[in-house]
Amino acid sequence: MREWLYDVFRERPWWMSAVMIFCAFMAFGYMPWDIFLKPMVGDEEVWFGILFTGFWAKVLAIPHWFVYAAAVYGFRRRRPWMGFWAPVYTAQVAFSIYLWSAIRVEGLSGVIVGLFPALPFLGLAHAFWQARDYFAPRPLSLCARYGEWALVTGASSGIGAALAREIAADGMKLVLSARREDRLTRLAFELERDFGTPSRVVVADLADRSGQRALLDKVADLEIGLLVNNAGRGLAGRFDLQDGEPLRALVALNCEAPLVLTHALVQGMCERGRGAVLFTGSTAGRQPLPLHAVYAATKAFELFLGEALWAELRVSNIDVSVLEPGSTETEFQQVAGEIAHAGQRAEDVARLGLAALGERPSVITGWYSWIRANVAGRLLTRPIAAHAAHRVIAKQIPEEQR
Repeated sequence: MREWLYDVFRERPWWMSAVMIFCAFMAFGYMPWDIFLKPMVGDEEVWFGILFTGFWAKVLAIPHWFVYAAAVYGFRRRRPWMGFWAPVYTAQVAFSIYLWSAIRVEGLSGVIVGLFPALPFLGLAHAFWQARDYFAPRPLSLCARYGEWALVTGASSGIGAALAREIAADGMKLVLSARREDRLTRLAFELERDFGTPSRVVVADLADRSGQRALLDKVADLEIGLLVNNAGRGLAGRFDLQDGEPLRALVALNCEAPLVLTHALVQGMCERGRGAVLFTGSTAGRQPLPLHAVYAATKAFELFLGEALWAELRVSNIDVSVLEPGSTETEFQQVAGEIAHAGQRAEDVARLGLAALGERPSVITGWYSWIRANVAGRLLTRPIAAHAAHRVIAKQIPEEQR
């Protein structure tokens, strides 16, 4: 608990933390009560010095609720838009307080009565304006933060290739690993041509321990500062209809390989005092997923491993995060035996994953995926979530595999 509180409040001025706590109370405590439980009769809401009562007070309380919730998110995640929005909104509150008193109290008394409660908010608006650099994006590149070399597994297509392009664009040299040498070679040529980034191609099947050892041998002479555990596959269908060897290979690739690579490479990162590990997980790891049972279990393993290492390795200045995409436009659906369906662009998913490094232990890409993952995990019982997922997944795979 102590470490969690430290993470929530670290690097933030005390007064900003106090405002964040107040906004959290308003967003999760007072405003829900005000909107849903407080009697409409006698309810009041003030906007720009104008008093609204009854029905309109209820309606206008909703944007106030949104403002408080957005403030909590903005303070917690240090969103850049807060640098402008926080001082402007706080100044608007000061103006509304002043206007409210000036209109209702005649003469000089109204001016004085309005100024006294407005001045603290003007001071807070000034403090937010002075602290706007706190919300500025990180100026350092991946190369400056983690070192010269990055290793991306599963780099031959999809999210892995998109991650490699984003990392190369940010100045890091790359080790590209996958099974398909022709695709890796084309990607390496593309990165050299577009970004001037040299790459080392390592062909390896990480479902086999010999492939894992071979990859580690090929990078032994490099200081890997960023490890991207992206290699993985899915396998859709009823558990009893699947062969045992593909299931074993699935677990080895999705669980054993990232475990072995991370354990081997993170030790050098700790010695150097900097580094990062990004796991490509999935929202499937958030709940039981019938007809994708083993795949979902492997992604739950990656999620819990990554989030635990995020807490463990912070003291060594190692950033760890788990990227959790939902359906994405890659070859995954075809390889896993699913019926093709729409999804996010791999490039968008890759950017979100890299942006999460140093910011959060895990990130779900896309609002729809976030809602699905959190509704199932927090609002439904596990049996209900499993039955609901069964019905959804059954529509995405051929009938003979159900």
